[in-house]
Amino acid sequence: MLLKVSIALVFFAMVISLGAGAGFLLRDDLASRRLLSSLKWRIGLGCLLVGLLLYGFLSGQLG
Repeated sequence: MLLKVSIALVFFAMVISLGAGAGFLLRDDLASRRLLSSLKWRIGLGCLLVGLLLYGFLSGQLG
């Protein structure tokens, strides 16, 4: 149960980061680094999500 909640929270955080990145793209000037920071967070969260899913399937908790 804890694994499923963790997966849902990480996915929700990725969606928030995606929305923030879209907002930064529309509002900020070209010198802003917030869009890059948002992308770094999204990549890290994506790796964490894949790791959690892989762990869940290999341990038998998902599937």
